Amino acid sequence: MSDTPQDPRRRHSAPVVDGVGKSASRAMLRAVGFGDADFTKPQVGIASTWSRVTPCNSHIHELAEQASAGADAAGGKGVVFNTITISDGIANGTEGMKYSLVSREVIADSIETVAGCQGFDGLVAIGGCDKNMPGCLIGLARLNRPSVFVYGGTILPGEGHTDIVSVFEAMGAYTHGDLDLIEVKQIEETAIPGPGACGGMYTANTMASAIEALGMSLPGSSAQNAVSPAKHADSRAAGEAVLTLLERDIKPSDIMTREAFENAITVVIALGGSTNAVLHLIAMADAVGVPLTLADFTEIGRRVPVLADLRPSGRYMMSELVEIGGILPLMKTLLEADLLHGDCLTVTGATLAENLADIAAYPPDQDIIAPLEAPLKAQSHLRILHGNLAPEGAVAKITGKEGTRFSGPARVFGSEEEAQARINDGSVVAGDVVVIRYEGPKGGPGMREMLTPTSAIMGRGLGREVALITDGRFSGGSHGFVVGHITPEAFDGGPLALLEDGDLITIDAEADTLEVALEAAELDRRRAAWQRPAPRYTRGVLAKYARTVSSASTGAVTDRPE
Repeated sequence: MSDTPQDPRRRHSAPVVDGVGKSASRAMLRAVGFGDADFTKPQVGIASTWSRVTPCNSHIHELAEQASAGADAAGGKGVVFNTITISDGIANGTEGMKYSLVSREVIADSIETVAGCQGFDGLVAIGGCDKNMPGCLIGLARLNRPSVFVYGGTILPGEGHTDIVSVFEAMGAYTHGDLDLIEVKQIEETAIPGPGACGGMYTANTMASAIEALGMSLPGSSAQNAVSPAKHADSRAAGEAVLTLLERDIKPSDIMTREAFENAITVVIALGGSTNAVLHLIAMADAVGVPLTLADFTEIGRRVPVLADLRPSGRYMMSELVEIGGILPLMKTLLEADLLHGDCLTVTGATLAENLADIAAYPPDQDIIAPLEAPLKAQSHLRILHGNLAPEGAVAKITGKEGTRFSGPARVFGSEEEAQARINDGSVVAGDVVVIRYEGPKGGPGMREMLTPTSAIMGRGLGREVALITDGRFSGGSHGFVVGHITPEAFDGGPLALLEDGDLITIDAEADTLEVALEAAELDRRRAAWQRPAPRYTRGVLAKYARTVSSASTGAVTDRPE
């Protein structure tokens, strides 16, 4: 009926199931499949983000069962439970998108809640879409129990080398008259061929790569096709790995160190990853008590080049990177160039350098990853801008293909919908700087992604001729001259709230500045006349989020002490 409570692997489950006083707990667990022997084993919670809400996660129940079987085979007792997921690809451009970033916090809260209540000794978390991956990591970091993250894997390309961003841009091309409805429908019907996360170096693949570089997933986990024997094997191995971590008492706080986060940032930059990585890595670091700021992205970005020719600004998809070896050869190249910290501990129980020791180089004829001596961009594409429009910082994604400087008159909109309507009807013209405000964490609330308007701009052929700035954020699929995460946000009275049509705005990605050509006295005059708009929600999860969320520059987290 009980095990020795001194078993260090069972410090959380033993108080729940050991002794005659816990007979009721055991009775409940017998009804879900526990036998006598299982009560003596370390319990491993398997946090699954499976649902039929989105193709990114529609296969994850299979991976969760594999992870549970791996934990069982290694001497533990796997227990599968679910958390939520939402779909940015479905919700983008709608009011529902306001729940997207909020879902990151719901996921973290739910994993912490279930594991904390049930007494799991270790965890495997499996995520396959933008917010559920950092949500999983935040939850694991808060719990600080031996844990492994598994990425659900990337989708395969659609017909004609298409993906979800192809569909968004097709809609823009239709409004411009470049595609007809039949052509748009053909792209719609063939761009998403099955399960898996969006296929470019968008936020899902960016965060999966960052988490592997961080050391919280097994080597290779970030670069596998969603439907593949490799992904099943990765999931099973993750369940087994948790038992090794329990034996050695290796916890997320031992792995998610300052140096490990620097490794994650380095890999994100080299891959040309999403701006959302800035927001999520800061939030993940905050959860484990590691100081990480916008300035760190600038400092690391000065020495790390962009090497990957991946979508949205490049030519290739993640599945094509998978074919040539994934990110491990890239990481070995970065390590050999002293751009990674090789002594960081990982979930294998070995260091990053030890994991990479036997990794072979990329095939000599590949052109997806450029050599260090001939990078696609010598410094980071993730630019942290400051200036009189962003006194606390903003995040730009400037690959150089769109240029490095843009100056033009403001076209000011109070929501994504307003801007989208004016882009579609041709009111926004070459030379304009589209300003979308009141879309920040508090003002939205929820900090929506501006994928629909950026795709419309690209689809209308204005990617090099129109800039877009916002206190919202961007999908990893957004490209063009875009600046987001502007802080303080408009709802907090940031300078974005004071702009008027025609104000001259200059974005300089070499000087890393975001400025409006207005004197301080004029900004002060407008600030004195400004009134905060009424909250858009007063009850429910969005209202609660708006009341608790921090600035985008500090990760938009919701559990900071007062």
